[in-house]
Amino acid sequence: MVVRLGARDRHLRRDPASDQTIMTRVITLILLLIAAPLFPASAATPSTAESKAVSLFKAGDYSEVISLYRSLPPDARPSNEFLRLSLLSYVRLGRADEALTIYAKLIQPGQPHDASLLRPLALGIITSHVRDRNEHVRIAAYSALSELGLPETVAILEDGLLDPSVVVRARAAEAIGRAGLAAKSGALRRALRDEMPTVRIAAMTSLGEANATDVQQRLLDVARTEDGPEAIFAYAALFKLGHSEKLGDITSAATLPDAETRMAALGVLGRLKRPASLAVLAQAVYDPDPSVRAFAAGALGEFGSPDGVAPLTHAIGDEMAMVRGVAATSLGKLGITGTRPLLSALTRDPNVHVRASAAEGLIRLGDTSGLKLATDLARHSDPSIRGAAAQALSASPDKEALAVLQTLLQDQQPLPRLMAAKGLRKSSDSAIPVLVKGLQDSDETVRIAAANSLLQQLTRSSSLKSRR
Repeated sequence: MVVRLGARDRHLRRDPASDQTIMTRVITLILLLIAAPLFPASAATPSTAESKAVSLFKAGDYSEVISLYRSLPPDARPSNEFLRLSLLSYVRLGRADEALTIYAKLIQPGQPHDASLLRPLALGIITSHVRDRNEHVRIAAYSALSELGLPETVAILEDGLLDPSVVVRARAAEAIGRAGLAAKSGALRRALRDEMPTVRIAAMTSLGEANATDVQQRLLDVARTEDGPEAIFAYAALFKLGHSEKLGDITSAATLPDAETRMAALGVLGRLKRPASLAVLAQAVYDPDPSVRAFAAGALGEFGSPDGVAPLTHAIGDEMAMVRGVAATSLGKLGITGTRPLLSALTRDPNVHVRASAAEGLIRLGDTSGLKLATDLARHSDPSIRGAAAQALSASPDKEALAVLQTLLQDQQPLPRLMAAKGLRKSSDSAIPVLVKGLQDSDETVRIAAANSLLQQLTRSSSLKSRR
């Protein structure tokens, strides 16, 4: 009994070192149990944020989506869906430059571009400049919107009709028409009484194209009481509304004493493309005013008739370089291969800008000599000549032309970059990665031009895919 009790006492007795070890293990276990829930929570942070972002985005609380994105730890790896929602939230808030930074995280070099993100991103870059403090930037933004003609921009376009810039208001009026919104736009009808004729002309043209019969009386009043270009465009709008007799008024105006009125009439006749007007356009290349002669040459290219070759042949021999250059471009637009010798002769013209126009004309005819000349001019020391070369190269679908335009998009001067960005809209969809880089250009107008070209590329690509 004594022995057993002694053994029990020995069993129950604790070694101090052993007790300390056990206590350490217990404390460690407790700490692990307390800390254990923290690890899964930390790992789940992006997932939790994503679920919140989805709800906030659906509710239209875009600023909170961005706050959530910015609150993530630096080492967090948000999902692509979370990045998409953050990008689109930046776009909706007019912060396209920050959205572009997220796009660079989503699409790594070598990966195919995401059209569903590029469309709103590119449009956001344009619309974020419609209230820029610099007039020329606002003009660039509204000019791009005019070319694109997107119905979803209706609020921005009608807001543009209130801009202090005359050119912006005119571009906004044009854009409303091209977006198919003129028929229902009250703001555009109010623009018919704008203080500046340029804006009223743009509004009349858009409403005439939309067959807006409710403004007919206003157009008749303008045609009766006004003179000069405004009356010409009122005639043109009325002609679109079924007043066929107004074509005679436009034709007669092409010979009036005022040069601006003659130019307006010639421009309208070129766009209307009525066979009876061709003789008037052909005669106008002999006008005493060089600006009118240039307008006539441009209208003949717009008209597009083979019968325009003879008067344009006369125009390419004009004493004024401006007239020769416009005539060269118009000859190329006619697409008649027999005019190659005429254009080839102009490639030796003493004026470099005329040579660039001749190169464009030859490119339109598929003549490789035009491509070679434009490529040479793209290396000219004068940035305006490099810009003219970009304009010429934009007429070519050739890969070599695309390569030169890509180089010009990195030019040290903004003008060649601007013209290259515009020229790339007509190229193949292989230009999309280059245009995406153009969205980051240091010049706002170049970024706008790149965004415009990118949107046109994406629209054309989508249209081609839908036809297949």
